[in-house]
This record gives sequence, C-alpha cells and structure tokens, in this order.
Amino acid sequence: MQHILYAGNRADWPGYRAALPPLLAARGIEARLAPDIPADQVNYIIYAPDGPVQDFSAFPGLRAVFSLWAGVEKIIGNASLNVPLTRMVDAGLAMGMRDYVAAHVLRHHIGMDTHIHGQDGQWRNTVFPPLARDRSIGILGLGALGANCGAALAQFGFRVTGWSRTRKNIAGIACYSGDDGLKTVLETSEILVLLLPYTDNTHHVLNAETLAQMRRGSIIINPGRGGLVDEAALLVALERGDIGHATLDVFQTEPLPADHPFWAHPRVTVTPHIAASSRPETCAEVLAENIARSTHGEDLLFQVDRSAGY
Repeated sequence: MQHILYAGNRADWPGYRAALPPLLAARGIEARLAPDIPADQVNYIIYAPDGPVQDFSAFPGLRAVFSLWAGVEKIIGNASLNVPLTRMVDAGLAMGMRDYVAAHVLRHHIGMDTHIHGQDGQWRNTVFPPLARDRSIGILGLGALGANCGAALAQFGFRVTGWSRTRKNIAGIACYSGDDGLKTVLETSEILVLLLPYTDNTHHVLNAETLAQMRRGSIIINPGRGGLVDEAALLVALERGDIGHATLDVFQTEPLPADHPFWAHPRVTVTPHIAASSRPETCAEVLAENIARSTHGEDLLFQVDRSAGY
C-alpha cells in the first residue's frame, strides 16, 4: 500500500481524487490518496508551492515529491527536501502553452491589433503581412514546452530559431546555445518567445544589453517566467520604440499591481498568468506513471537536476 499525500490546491482536489486512483489501479498499485495522512505514513507527496507543505523533514518515509508546477524555483532551494523531485510536464500544459504562443504569434504576425482597434470608418490601404515563411520567430528555452511550441510554429511555415543552455537537435528549429548563439537568436528574431526555466543564470536574460541586440520594432511574448525580464529595461526599450510590443503573461510580482506601468502602456498586452495550466486529468497520467516507476525502482520522468536548477 502506497500512501500519497495530496498537498496541492484544494480546489483541484476533486479532480485528482477522481482521476488518479483508477490509473494507479491499472498499474497494479494499491494506494491511499488523501489530503490528510499522518506524516509518518506518507510515501509520496503531490505538491504545489502554494500548498500546505513546506517542511519535508516531517515525513520520514518520503520517497519522492511530485510538483504540479512546471517551474521549481520556489522549491529547489528547500533544505528540508532530500528525496527526488519532479516537475510537471503534462499533455494539457503543453497543449495550452502551444495554443497561447501560436495565437499571439499569429496575432502579431498579421497585425491583428491594427484592425481590431482601428475601426474608425476609414478604409485604408495597409501593408500586407509577409507569409509565415518570411517571418523569423525566436524561442528562448527548448525544453518540452519550448520544443513543442517551436514545432507547432514551424508547421505554420515560420522560420524558427531556438536557444537553450545546451545545444539541441529539433526538427524544424535552427538550434543554438552559448553566448554567441543567444546573440544570433536575438538579432534575427522578429517575434521572440520566452520559455526558459527561471534560474540564477536566466534571471533578467532580457536586460538593457540583450534588448539592445534585438531588431528595432521586434515583439516579445513572455508566457514563461516573470524573472526572465528586467521590467524597467523593457519599459525603456518600449518607450524608445526599440521593442514594438510586449505580450506578457508572467511578472516579477503577481498579481501585477494595479499601478504598474504595464497596465496602461499602449505597447504592452497584459494577460493574468493564463497561458497554460496543469489539469488534473492530464497531470494524473504523469503522476501515476512516476509513482509506478518509483515503486519499481525505475528512473522518474522529469526529475529535477538541482545543480542545473530545473
């Protein structure tokens, strides 16, 4: 019998209670799943950083912690955690992120805002957008989410380049790494998508220096992590026209304060951290597989490399 403590958002508990037990049973695993199990009986924790568990030393029989979030920056430094930690990469999260990124890339590609917000009774000849094959899209971060988004954009016909800490080989994406590779992607991208994990090395990856390397008038889309962008430097670049527009779903402070300049800026679109979410029905598939793998002594899916920070 495996004892699994659910320590995520209480509002999502009914979904996990319904979805996970049948998946475990199908894998031959007898389990008790509950939001309240005596600490000395807990074998696994399904965890969210804003959930009730912060001190893992209280669980002597703990074998692994399965985070429900894609980002692990809020847990990776927890000194009380000394068992394997996994992050969530599930089909629902990947599809949601793909849809958000594709929608906003296409929005900026065809200049949709001009027509939506410019209906003033005047019929004007406007510049036709280029075909997708003539538009350069850059993606910073080629993990599961970045690679999936890049592949989708490549299917539209966009010229897609991507950058990651280590060199990747992904069909349809020209992949780069290292400082020179980052410079190449910044200089060539007309629309830049940020999907890097947040670590000490990626903090403010877009700053005054790197923003200056981008094409004048280029577009930034950030559905990744708020800390990837130096917000003060971005505001300066927007005011100068160096950056044409920024569509931002994540911020250094959330919720975004009501008096933040982003809200009223004509070159900024604010969305309230809704690009993608982990859904119980798809997360449960990953959780069940990882519990089965741990039970059988196999490698876990999406195990966090603490030295790398993700």
